[in-house]
Amino acid sequence: MSVSEVTVGELDGRRDVTIIDVREPAEFSDGHVPGARNIPLGTIADHAAELRDLGTTVYVICQSGRRSAQAAAVLDAADVRVVNVVGGTGAWIATGREVES
Repeated sequence: MSVSEVTVGELDGRRDVTIIDVREPAEFSDGHVPGARNIPLGTIADHAAELRDLGTTVYVICQSGRRSAQAAAVLDAADVRVVNVVGGTGAWIATGREVES
């Protein structure tokens, strides 16, 4: 099964979503999508059951979309409803959207 994708513009239009930022903690601290939770890519498999149990779609984001695509594949294989955010935080910032730090 292939993982669904959304752009940062499509993500920005959605409310009350679960966003997981798979960058390293220092990157996350430098600025992230408001409301995102940090789970680094290297630990994403350890959180699959927890994310699946949320019962909602999980949106994964990184800096450019590569790491989040990897994380999305891991979560998809674990039966988590997951969507990859193409362009990542870099695209989010480049389009002038607000970030938290």
